[in-house]
Amino acid sequence: MRCPRAIRRMGGAVSAGEDNDELVDNLKEAQYIRTAPVEQAFRAIDRADYYLDEFKENAYKDLAWKHGNIHLSAPCIYSEVMEALDLQPGLSFLNLGSGTGYLSSMVGLILGPFGVNHGVELHSDVIEYAKQKLDFFIRTSDSFDKFDFCEPSFVTGNCLEISPDCSQYDRVYCGAGVQKEHEEYMKSLLKVGGILVMPLEEKLTKITRTGPSAWETKKILAVSFAPLVQPCHSESGKSRLVQLRTDTQFVKCRGNVKIDGRILEPHVHGVPPVR
Repeated sequence: MRCPRAIRRMGGAVSAGEDNDELVDNLKEAQYIRTAPVEQAFRAIDRADYYLDEFKENAYKDLAWKHGNIHLSAPCIYSEVMEALDLQPGLSFLNLGSGTGYLSSMVGLILGPFGVNHGVELHSDVIEYAKQKLDFFIRTSDSFDKFDFCEPSFVTGNCLEISPDCSQYDRVYCGAGVQKEHEEYMKSLLKVGGILVMPLEEKLTKITRTGPSAWETKKILAVSFAPLVQPCHSESGKSRLVQLRTDTQFVKCRGNVKIDGRILEPHVHGVPPVR
């Protein structure tokens, strides 16, 4: 049985687990995790690995965590987001406010070797933290070899300043509160047939682009997110546009072989993987 909305908005919707698998079991029982690919992704990546060591004791609680610029949403929120995105192999994904890279890495396990997995993060220190956590997962996780992984690529910048020359995406998630004035901008990042999930006016909202100017909107649950940070213009008055590429040269595919802890990276269909 699902928990009351008033509880879900702040996390704490499911019982704490003793380890990552027990947390996933609890999310399944509460029907936050409803499909096999999402369950597999949650089990493959240990949430505690994305915490600082001194806070790991809280990793399996259904609560958000914040320390400085580092932030993780509650597991029940990530579960709802993953399910709402309806991820499929080979899709392109854009994570706005990609943070620790926890969500992006889980998404990459589903997208597979021919997907595109991009994240935009405002804080450069968080980008470095995300890269460290990604490297740790790739080099040490027993789960890594069980998947064809679309490795996320992270770019520093304000997600409200993405260059209009950038390609649109199949799936977009925004991890900060979006006000009504930015709704059209968020929609413009989406391909026809694509899905956008974001906290819009304190409701986690799923928007599907059904045509060039046609949309379907579904409110999923009440949430409480910090609002998007408005862009700061330079002394010249111009903003710094975030550049993203979605051509095949930007795709980083797994297909790696580990030998004595080193990762060998073969070419995939003639396209060299890019770090």
